[in-house]
Amino acid sequence: MNPITRRVGLYFALLQLFFTLAWTVYVIFLPRLAAEAGIPRSWILWILIADQLVFMIADWLMGAKADHMARITGRLGPRLALITLFSALAFLLLPFVAPLASPLLFLALTFLWTVTSSALRAPPLMLIGKYAGAGAQPAIAGLWLFGFGIAGAIAPYLTGVLRDADARLPFALASIAVAVAAWALAWAERHLAAAAAPATETPAHKPLPMAAFLAIVALSALGFQVHFSLSSAPQYLRFVPPADLGQLMPVFWVGFNLAMLPITYLIRRHGDFKILAAGAAVGALAVAYATQAGSLGLLIAAQLAAGAAWAAVMFGAFGAAILLGRSGREGYVTGGMFSMFAFAAMLRILMIATQLHQDAGVQQTLAYLPAACWGAAALLLVMLLSRSRRATAA
Repeated sequence: MNPITRRVGLYFALLQLFFTLAWTVYVIFLPRLAAEAGIPRSWILWILIADQLVFMIADWLMGAKADHMARITGRLGPRLALITLFSALAFLLLPFVAPLASPLLFLALTFLWTVTSSALRAPPLMLIGKYAGAGAQPAIAGLWLFGFGIAGAIAPYLTGVLRDADARLPFALASIAVAVAAWALAWAERHLAAAAAPATETPAHKPLPMAAFLAIVALSALGFQVHFSLSSAPQYLRFVPPADLGQLMPVFWVGFNLAMLPITYLIRRHGDFKILAAGAAVGALAVAYATQAGSLGLLIAAQLAAGAAWAAVMFGAFGAAILLGRSGREGYVTGGMFSMFAFAAMLRILMIATQLHQDAGVQQTLAYLPAACWGAAALLLVMLLSRSRRATAA
C-alpha cells in the first residue's frame, strides 16, 4: 500500500468510525430526548423505523446525485462536506431542542439529520470506486470497513458508559468529529483523483443484473440483522447472566475486524463475487452452529466465524457494487446497496415494534432465519454466476 493510499484509507476509516458512533449515540439517547420533547415512549421504535425508511430513499437518491456531481473532478467532496455540516448542526441541536418540549421541532431536526447524513453512506464508497485503482480499492475499502467494525465493537461499551450521562456533551463531540472528518472529503477526492489510473471502458458483460445483486444484499443484510440483534443475546444467555452480555456481544465484531486483512488479499486473488458467495455460505454454517453450540467456548468460536463471514459479505458486496456500477453509475448502485441495508434494519426494528419476535413460534423461526437468509444468498449468487459463465462461453 503506497503512502497516499494508506492516508486516504485511514481517513475513510475514521470517517466511518465517527459516523457510526454518532448513530450509536443517537440511538442511546433517543428515548430520553424524546421524552423531554413530549413524545410518548411508544413512538421510539416507530421513529427508528421512519429513520430507516428515510435512509432507504435518501441513500439511493444521494448515490445517484453523487454520480452527477462527480462528473467534474473536485466537485463532489466539497458539496458532501457542506451537506454534512448541516447534518452535524442538526445532530448537535437535538439535545438542546428536546427540553423545549416541542415534538414537531424535535422530529423535524431528526428528519433533517437523517436525510443529510446519507451524504456519508454511499458517496464516499463511490469516490473509492470512481478514482481508486483496482489494486488500491481493496485496501481502502478494507480500512473503511475496519472503521465500521471498530464502531460496532465499541457500541455495547458506549451504551453502558453513556446511559446516565448528559446528552449534550456526547452529541457535541460526535457532531464536531463528523463535521471535521467530512470537511476533509475534498482532500480525499483530490488525492484519489490525482492517483487515479487511466479510465477504462465499461465492461461489455456484467456477472449478474443489478436487481439480483440487490436481492442478495437484502437477504444477507436481513440475516445479519436478525442474528446479531435478535439471536445473539439469547444464545449467550444460555451460558452467562445478563450482566456479562456487554463483554460478549463485541465478539462478533472482533471476528469481523480480524478477518479484514486476510480478506483484502483474498479479494485481490479471487474477486468480489466469489468472496461474497463464500462469506454468505460460511456465515450460514456459523450462525446455524451457534444455535446448537454446547458450550460458551464453542458459541464464541461460532460468533467469531460469523463476524468474519459478515466482513467477507460486506467486502465482497462493496466491490461488486462498484463493478456493477462502472463506469459512471457507481453511486447509483452503491446507493441501492445501502438502501437494502436500511431495508433489512427496518424489518428488524418492525419485528420488535410489533413484538413479533416474542411469539414462541416466530422465535423458533428466527433462530434459523439468519442461516436460511445467508444460505439463500450464497446459493442464488452461485447459480447466477454459473449461468453467467455458461452464457459467456456460449
